[in-house]
Amino acid sequence: MICYLHSVNVIGGRNDAIEVKPELLRWARERAGFAIQELAKDYPQLPAWERGVIKPTLKQIERFAHKVNAPLGYLFLQEPPVEQLPIPDFRTIRNRYIGHPSPDLLETIYICQQRQEWYRDYAQSMRETTCSFVGAADLANDVETVATRIRHALDFDLDARRQLRTWVEALRRFIEQADSSGVLVMVNGVVGSNTHRKLDPDEFRGFALSDKLAPLIFINGSETKSTQMFTLAHELAHIWLGETGLSDLEPVCSPSNRVEKWCNRVAAEILVPLIALREEYRETGDLTGEVSRLARTFKVSALVILRRIQDAGHLAQDELRTFYQKELERLQAIPKGSGGNFYLTQAARVSKRFARALIASTLKGQTLHRDAFRLLGFSKLTTFRELGNSLGVV
Repeated sequence: MICYLHSVNVIGGRNDAIEVKPELLRWARERAGFAIQELAKDYPQLPAWERGVIKPTLKQIERFAHKVNAPLGYLFLQEPPVEQLPIPDFRTIRNRYIGHPSPDLLETIYICQQRQEWYRDYAQSMRETTCSFVGAADLANDVETVATRIRHALDFDLDARRQLRTWVEALRRFIEQADSSGVLVMVNGVVGSNTHRKLDPDEFRGFALSDKLAPLIFINGSETKSTQMFTLAHELAHIWLGETGLSDLEPVCSPSNRVEKWCNRVAAEILVPLIALREEYRETGDLTGEVSRLARTFKVSALVILRRIQDAGHLAQDELRTFYQKELERLQAIPKGSGGNFYLTQAARVSKRFARALIASTLKGQTLHRDAFRLLGFSKLTTFRELGNSLGVV
């Protein structure tokens, strides 16, 4: 994990000009994904700073570092640091790997690693048993068999889903069952609790941090809920493999990476078993109506149903892409709900299992309030207590 540099020794006041290498300013701006024109309004002298013809003040550099989400100390290094993802990267665009992780992605991974480390220590102190399903599968295993085991382990069989009204309720149940089984499931669309730093779904959809005591799955909450369900299933397959990794996949993609291809197949089979799909599918001229019916039957999104109809041989690849894109555009056009219960949202962001354990440990005096607030992403004692109340801990 990268160690951020926070302290900087500078001779003079905060309004005095200081020496900062132009290439470090350029690196910080580009790292955050800003064109120089985008920052010119707030920092009109930035072009001159990057050319080295004018020196900024420490106060200006502090504001600039905050704007581009860069550790202040990095801007006083001799050369730009090389930041690498701390976990294996399975993301691809047209089967080509993506580089240059954003500050938002890096910070999100670091936050989750810190939470996982805390929970691992907690689980050891409580003498919790290890999760037997972590690493229980390998790529040689039959996809249908592994998917069946995952459904049974999470009590997410078709009969259980049919008791629910919608696939959105099924997604909520899916997350709760995974969390209850021992997987820390965190769903968040921003960095920590910072609503000004929205995670980009085009950069990644989720990742898995494999661990026998504290397996963790993070789902990018900025993505549509329909995609979140597939992401969770995909990352669960990673956990069953015992594989840590960062993913950016959707139901219809065909990855070249062997691990990702296997996990995608398992994910699709978890949500819609192919045998059951073939039994339920009706050959009609109204594909839209049939997809809608099957989505209600299996309590999954239309995106997953389209993928499985194609797997069953009832839809050509080009037809799949056409219908999938139309459905994706329809879902993305639906306004996202706002507001809601703050404490339910907060618990979902950090995992109910994690939040309960952390709050209980803090109330017993085993964890400092300061550390609990940092891991939960807020700083008020009243918020801490209300979250505990909502989770039945306080």
